[in-house]
Amino acid sequence: MEIKVIAGDITQVEADAIVVNVFEGEQPGGATAVVDKALDGAITRLISSGGIKGKFGEVSIIHTFGKLPAGIAAVAGLGKRQDFTLDKVREVAGESCRSLRKLNCHRVATIVHGADINGIESEASAEAIVEGSLLGLYSFSKYKKPEYEDIKEILIVEREEGELPALERGSHKGKVMAEATSLARDMVNQPANYMTPGRMAEVAKEIADKSKLEINIFDSSDMEAMGMGALLGVSKGSSQAPKLITLSYKGNESSESAIGFIGKGVTFDSGGISIKPSEGMSEMKDDMAGGAAVMAALSAIAQLKPKINVVGIIPATENLPSGSALKPGDVIKAMNGKTIEVVSTDAEGRLILADALSYAVKQGLSPLVDLATLTGACRVALGTGYSGAFGNDQELIDNVRRAADKAGEKLWQLPLPEEYKEQNKSEIADIKNIGERYGGAITAALFLAEFTDNSPWVHLDIAGTASSSKGSGYIVKGATGVGVRTLVELALSLATKCAEPFASCHSEGVERPKNLTQGKLREGY
Repeated sequence: MEIKVIAGDITQVEADAIVVNVFEGEQPGGATAVVDKALDGAITRLISSGGIKGKFGEVSIIHTFGKLPAGIAAVAGLGKRQDFTLDKVREVAGESCRSLRKLNCHRVATIVHGADINGIESEASAEAIVEGSLLGLYSFSKYKKPEYEDIKEILIVEREEGELPALERGSHKGKVMAEATSLARDMVNQPANYMTPGRMAEVAKEIADKSKLEINIFDSSDMEAMGMGALLGVSKGSSQAPKLITLSYKGNESSESAIGFIGKGVTFDSGGISIKPSEGMSEMKDDMAGGAAVMAALSAIAQLKPKINVVGIIPATENLPSGSALKPGDVIKAMNGKTIEVVSTDAEGRLILADALSYAVKQGLSPLVDLATLTGACRVALGTGYSGAFGNDQELIDNVRRAADKAGEKLWQLPLPEEYKEQNKSEIADIKNIGERYGGAITAALFLAEFTDNSPWVHLDIAGTASSSKGSGYIVKGATGVGVRTLVELALSLATKCAEPFASCHSEGVERPKNLTQGKLREGY
């Protein structure tokens, strides 16, 4: 899709449809008032009669009958002015574009929603409009004909020419972010017979070639040489060979230091010998959503070019039952030398992440952020609207949360209490891979912490947010691409802060928890 930023009067733009807006309980203002006047007060009359309420998410269609070059004027409800946020710009854009696609509109022009409202800058608004439009129009149509023809062009129209450079910057970033998120959605939506560990490696190679990233793909023999008994153990039940994929972005040639993003890449999870119920098992193709997010984030970072070094690590495998599969009660050894009693083969994500985190530590990456559809317990605790955030460094957690807020992705921090470690103690190994029924998301995170070597680390459990059962705003049914934009925003923010010591690179005024590592975030990342 083509995105353009132009200077002009929205009432004079040649398009199939234009999008304006109105706040709940208010009369038309700004460009909406100009459109209202051109339509002989149609918007005002509809507000007076209750046909347009301005409620958030409402999109009212007005046919212009030749009074404007555009055949349709869509009036998007912004809700209450005091409640308006940048993420609502994304949602408004997504809802509006989906409504207009159903009306066979191919060229859509929009005003800049919310600029100068509640501190929203025009550049950020343009970014959000493009993100929301592209993500709201996303569809996975590889195996079926799309229901509607796509919108081909979106115009962002601004009267003041001096605003165009900021709008163009925001539009560019929004397109990069949306396309990366759509890439992750495509990967997660693929059936597991197509998106195998080998295919994930191929996609990573395509990303590396296009974005000029360094790539390494390790096979079973490499993993055996590195002592990755946990990842190899999970892969034993499948005929598909596992892959350990690394993508490296070098934004600061003067430094060898890099941050690490680690994404779980279980391309299908049957539960292994501890097999899942058949109902809903088809959804387990999304168990590689964390890996897809990391790969897509690296592609966006490479285009936005922050002065920082980032390495993405994706352990990719299937988890299937067979005569050679890992069994409950088996003991395996991770790359860092710790032995693990496998109580449940359905707690496999933490096993492959154990080796991936150990590898990241050995490579000297710091800080570390991992994403994984890890536990049903997190979905039970937080539902489908929030990802769970855990970590060993509050400043890093706060940085991740701010990045997520900017991206419009919701996180909720959960604790890592020392006393819960008791649940992971094994009588025959250093640790076991699952605790008791209650607090499962916490004990899973505590398990991962054993493989971070006290590096500053955040774990994001995206089990509830990786897929959606319905569409709303810029979220569509199916894969959400969650985590991509948070990781990119985090890399961009760290790139501007890393000339300072780690303790001052994060939130100001937040007391550092005692007994946590200071880490390696230093000048040069």
